[in-house]
Amino acid sequence: MSDDLPPCPKCSCAYTYEMNTLVVCPECGHEWVPGEGDQAAGSEERVVKDAVGNVLRDGDSVTVVKALKVKGSPSGIKAGTKVRNIRLIDGVDGHDIDCRIDGFGAMQLKSSVVKKA
Repeated sequence: MSDDLPPCPKCSCAYTYEMNTLVVCPECGHEWVPGEGDQAAGSEERVVKDAVGNVLRDGDSVTVVKALKVKGSPSGIKAGTKVRNIRLIDGVDGHDIDCRIDGFGAMQLKSSVVKKA
């Protein structure tokens, strides 16, 4: 680990290391060529929008707009349920919100089923 290596452009980890011609992040596994596309990566920020088109950010509060079934639970999440302090992620199958819902615990939601509160 050298002081002259840049931090990871995806997760900002400072513990990057060189592997042949690439720089590798040990936390998220992202690999890139140093100096190549650094400006494009900064301006190419992912934008997540809710069901009505509002831009979502980490820490926002959202409201579920339609009833959702939850595997392993006799009752689902009702429309109008408020979810606080969301975190945006690159999830699987379009699930791009990581959150904790009272009564259900931690889960991932799709941005298309929530509205910014």
